[in-house]
Amino acid sequence: MAIAPAAIGRVRGEDALDTFLKVQMKSGGIPGLAVGLARSGQVLLARGYGYADMASRRPVTVDSMFHIASITKTVIATGIMMLAEEGRISLDEPVNRHLDFPVVHPAAPQDAITARHLLTHMSGISDATYYDVDFRTPGKDSPLGLGEFLRSYLVPGGSHYTPSGSYAKAAPGQTYNYCNVGYGLLGYLGGRIAGMDFRTYLQRRLFAPLGMKRLSWTLADVPPRLRVIPYDESEGHLSPVEPVGFPDWSAGMLRASISGFMPFLAASANRGAAGRARMLRAPAMAQMLEMHQPPGLPTWLTGQGLGWMQSDEGGVSRINHWGGDPGVFTAAYIDPASMAGVAIFTNTSATAASRAAIRAIASHLLDHARSTP
Repeated sequence: MAIAPAAIGRVRGEDALDTFLKVQMKSGGIPGLAVGLARSGQVLLARGYGYADMASRRPVTVDSMFHIASITKTVIATGIMMLAEEGRISLDEPVNRHLDFPVVHPAAPQDAITARHLLTHMSGISDATYYDVDFRTPGKDSPLGLGEFLRSYLVPGGSHYTPSGSYAKAAPGQTYNYCNVGYGLLGYLGGRIAGMDFRTYLQRRLFAPLGMKRLSWTLADVPPRLRVIPYDESEGHLSPVEPVGFPDWSAGMLRASISGFMPFLAASANRGAAGRARMLRAPAMAQMLEMHQPPGLPTWLTGQGLGWMQSDEGGVSRINHWGGDPGVFTAAYIDPASMAGVAIFTNTSATAASRAAIRAIASHLLDHARSTP
């Protein structure tokens, strides 16, 4: 998909948006930034600022590949909805019908876990052990396969299984509990249903039709010239940190350029279609963005959809998903009313200052989209 000229016009080099973004970068302590805006299924804007590598002063471009972290979950959720549209899975049937190992909540073995539970963080699976063990591999891709990881974590007798560490107290469908392992299971489930690695299915069914390029699920496949160095802030100084690989790639391993990711966001904000390509029919896309307030929803959220979330930002409810890891802070926003989407990728850890900058950038671009005919 070709990127159209910016809706926010330039005047003699640096324009008002450039100036605004550079101010936000400085106030947020952000070394490198990529930002995109889409509306009505078209990518209107994609720009890069600052440095992908501060030591060599290699600049961020629209093709620089950032670790987008948990924004990955919106892509995985879309893939599961594609399978549901194809009639290959019902969101409310037990996932065990499709798996080759049992996933059973020890406190409620009679209550089946469904894809909808997993998509909405209501599965009863817990990240407690996930954070205690830290399955990340610094500097390289994880040697642990997704299926091997899930069996070790979710199945009794597995090397990382404990009833209280692998599962929450609440039964499936009872209480909200944000869960990376649950999205790891969605990636495996998608592959079982598709009959191929789910990443292959997404490439064929989603990325290629939308013209999404410069994406990678592994560290090894990111070209050196497009790599973005992550930086962590400590005592006012930015220091490079090693990128990490982890086995549950479907929870947050995707690397993406702003030019490559924006067609997906354009379609997500435009009832499932971008240009002539359609990833989902309008009713399915609307279902993904329908927000609910389940028991246990944290105060920083005002709603949870299928993959996508909603939060109050300055008195305005905005559909979004953020991502973070050491040296990584990203955000994606959707405004169904104006059919606009905004993506913001940075290569620094989340701080109070960078959060404020991200919110300011998102509000600025979304407000522009709403006010422009």
